[in-house]
Amino acid sequence: MYDVIVIGAGPGGYEAAAHAGQMGKKVALVEEKRVGGTCLNVGCIPAKAWLRSSRLYRECGEAKLFGVEISSYRLDMPAVVERKNRIVSTLVRGVEGLLKRSDVEVLSSHARISGRNQVEVGGKVLETANILVATGSRPAKPPIPGIGSEGVLDSGTVFELDEVPSRVAIIGGGYIGLEFATFFSEVGAEVVVLEMLPQVASGCDGEISERLLRVLERAGITFKLSCRVVGVDAGTVRFVSGDGQPGSYTADCVLNATGRVPVVEGLGLEEVGVDFSAKGIRVDLQGKTNVPGIWACGDVTGKHMLAHVATRAGIVAVNAMFGGHDWVRYEAIPAVIYTHPEVASAGRTEEDLKAAGIPYKKASVPMGVAGRFLIENEKGTGFVKVLTGAKHGEILGVHAMGDSASEFIVAAVALIEAGVPVARAGQVVFPHPTVGEALREAILQVK
Repeated sequence: MYDVIVIGAGPGGYEAAAHAGQMGKKVALVEEKRVGGTCLNVGCIPAKAWLRSSRLYRECGEAKLFGVEISSYRLDMPAVVERKNRIVSTLVRGVEGLLKRSDVEVLSSHARISGRNQVEVGGKVLETANILVATGSRPAKPPIPGIGSEGVLDSGTVFELDEVPSRVAIIGGGYIGLEFATFFSEVGAEVVVLEMLPQVASGCDGEISERLLRVLERAGITFKLSCRVVGVDAGTVRFVSGDGQPGSYTADCVLNATGRVPVVEGLGLEEVGVDFSAKGIRVDLQGKTNVPGIWACGDVTGKHMLAHVATRAGIVAVNAMFGGHDWVRYEAIPAVIYTHPEVASAGRTEEDLKAAGIPYKKASVPMGVAGRFLIENEKGTGFVKVLTGAKHGEILGVHAMGDSASEFIVAAVALIEAGVPVARAGQVVFPHPTVGEALREAILQVK
């Protein structure tokens, strides 16, 4: 009899399993493929490894601005892939070591819930007091003729490429599409992004979205917004533009980056009465489903499909199932788009505040107010915006565009979660010189 069986070994699942194991519980973790899940194996980590290579390749062309002469350089795509694989393998071994140290039993098989306290694994029924579903998400396939054809890549299969395509069509202008657009553009491909909405990075603060679009366009990426893709055939993407005119673009590589959907199929959820839909399993702030003893965390819930949210939600669920008082606080979840420049956000956007009728104040400063930013980014651009409550000065949101924004956004998260008013936040000492000093300057500018 297990204390908990975790289904899925992505960030939510393996962290939750390890946490339960460290609490002295008897834990089994079931994974069909490889521990680490999508993020580690074919998602966050591989994409960032590729982006590091493309940034360095771009910087070689800009080296003269830093006083460095580079006479010859080229991109070795097989070496980029090999480096990515090496990083992934190292991190997978780290996860395996964590699970072993935490006395977690790892089972390599498909899992199906066969009862409220039963999980069928490899034809054998295991008894457990609790079940945590952490099956994650998969690339979406919208009803576009041809988008599921063999020649169309998605955010997982794109890593099978071993050479740079000359022309790339990316369907979707969310964070996945924008990151791959950045990579392919920086390594020399012609890139066209087709987005059905009138803006990129939907969900971001509107000012961030507008300015990021302008920067990426200046970098050479072509965007077709308010654009409805109607079919994909042999590398040709057919679409209807915002003004109703038909068009097409023929590429060597077509990438489906239309988002992700929860993996809820084949788990036995219907049979045990778990409340779910194609949008995910419904849970409360502790990860409880409507069925006692069955919990869920991460992408499978459809809430904030981010690895760090899955990790926190998995740990919260474990704490709650064993009597702890813990819950996920969604008011200050950080989100990052790893384009060049980066975008990092926490808390509410201006659009959120206006829609809710919340009076607010704001201040924006250019990233260049931080000397370290100028040192690191000869041609860099960006800004930091802070939003506060108009009456009490509480920090409601922080939104930044500029390289290294991902490294200081956690400071904003801490200030928002702790309810620190802007007057007190302005007294926090930031190390100098750091890019994060731009956040301090923005805080000080709020009047």
